[in-house]
Amino acid sequence: MEEKITRRNLIKKSIAAGVAVGAGTLIGTCTYKLLKTPDIADLYGNYPPAEKLKKLTINNAKAIRPNVIIIYCDDLGYGDIGCYGNSVIRTPNIDSLAREGNKFTDFYACAAVCAPSRAGLLTGRYPFRTGIIGNPFPKNEPLGRKLARNFGMMLRGLGSMDLRDDVVARGLASEEVTIAEALKLAGYKTGMVGKWHLGDYSTQPEFNPLRHGFDFYYGVPHSNDMRPCPVYNNETKVINNIHGEDQSFLTGTYTKEALQFIESCGNNPFFLYFAHTFPHQPLWASEKFDKKSMAGKYGDAVEEIDWSVGQILQLLKKKGFDEKTIIIFTSDNGPWFEGSADNLRGRKGQSNEGGFKVPFIVRWKGTIPAGKVTGQPAMNIDLFPTLLSLAGVGLPQDRIIDGKIILGLFKGDDKMVHEDLYFYHYDLLVGMRSGKWKYYSKIDRYVWPIPLDSTDLANTLGKDQLGYRWPLLYNLEKDPGEAYNVIDTYPDIAKKLTQKLETWEKETMKNPRGFI
Repeated sequence: MEEKITRRNLIKKSIAAGVAVGAGTLIGTCTYKLLKTPDIADLYGNYPPAEKLKKLTINNAKAIRPNVIIIYCDDLGYGDIGCYGNSVIRTPNIDSLAREGNKFTDFYACAAVCAPSRAGLLTGRYPFRTGIIGNPFPKNEPLGRKLARNFGMMLRGLGSMDLRDDVVARGLASEEVTIAEALKLAGYKTGMVGKWHLGDYSTQPEFNPLRHGFDFYYGVPHSNDMRPCPVYNNETKVINNIHGEDQSFLTGTYTKEALQFIESCGNNPFFLYFAHTFPHQPLWASEKFDKKSMAGKYGDAVEEIDWSVGQILQLLKKKGFDEKTIIIFTSDNGPWFEGSADNLRGRKGQSNEGGFKVPFIVRWKGTIPAGKVTGQPAMNIDLFPTLLSLAGVGLPQDRIIDGKIILGLFKGDDKMVHEDLYFYHYDLLVGMRSGKWKYYSKIDRYVWPIPLDSTDLANTLGKDQLGYRWPLLYNLEKDPGEAYNVIDTYPDIAKKLTQKLETWEKETMKNPRGFI
């Protein structure tokens, strides 16, 4: 009897020990996943050694070298300004750019979220090549926020979250070449004002814009909803943290710094990258604009941005720079919780048109015809090669540049530049545009960041109710709002685009960084 009791106790203890070990392993694994920060090199590989990189060269010493100003809004929607059909928000200065220049109707950001869009803009390369496939978070962000985000990512297969920021480069690598670095070679003074979001330079100074070709910088390292959110003047912190504080001073202060930078350049050619914090949430406007628009806080913020554009235009006119300066106005992606995507499907974070298609206006008096409207597809990665060509700087010879020179489109030539444009959701290649056709191999079609569609469990559980959902094919000429999947009507078009998409993915993943 005593022997049986001893054996029973031994079995109980063994079971308890097994449960404890299993629970400990589970807890340890979960804790590791909650705390880990994977390396982007595991996904895309490393950069080549420094000795294999080639320096940029001047290929046209007699190039025009106009001044360049890029005004980059944060989360401004396709339908948020007057010249794109908005009748609620007053944007007379931005509208004047369209009257005096060229308005694009089919211009895309290269990503539907902030950081990768900015990486593509400044490098001319699809974001996966830089590794900035999502938004880098502050290295010293509160532990609770990091744990909550990683926990949500662990459950994304359930359809609980559509974020994929768990594998994102910490910031823009030194091996990448920016527009600013290239234009400096041609004698430009380079300045940046506003939101960077290509690495938290407050903890990792190597990501400061001054380390990536800018002579002057004033702004914040990332989005205004991230904590901490300091303000920097060059490499000096001037405000510790504006998160949770009054941010109404930002647009006015940015504008003041931008004007001072232009004044400081004298008659030297200059490049100004003015990356507004707004209308990203939380929304703020100064007292002069607060509660003045008919579109709430969002409208207040946009109308103050329009005022800022007006201040820059006044200074250019005063200095006689109108015909010496290219002004580009656009946005990093579609609208988030507020704002208008017009009649487009989707919003920020989604792969439909409303997430990627953005307003784009370019004015260059005397060179670009006034009142022009361009309908050819183009993307923000095209600005890198276009601006380098105007400055007489040759394209990098050691890497793939995905953007195309679109100076012809600027000037009113409607000849197609891109046969195909590709659309990524973080690291996932989801679709492409080819002429009038938009094709998706697989896509979350509901509200980001809650997918409820292409995630495995949600897809399985909803199959009976929702039926066949992929691939998707839209005719954007007839259906710009992507309301009708015509894949059954045009199976040959779908087959052709399927093959193109698969070939692109196969070829790019052989050498994702794109170095030659």
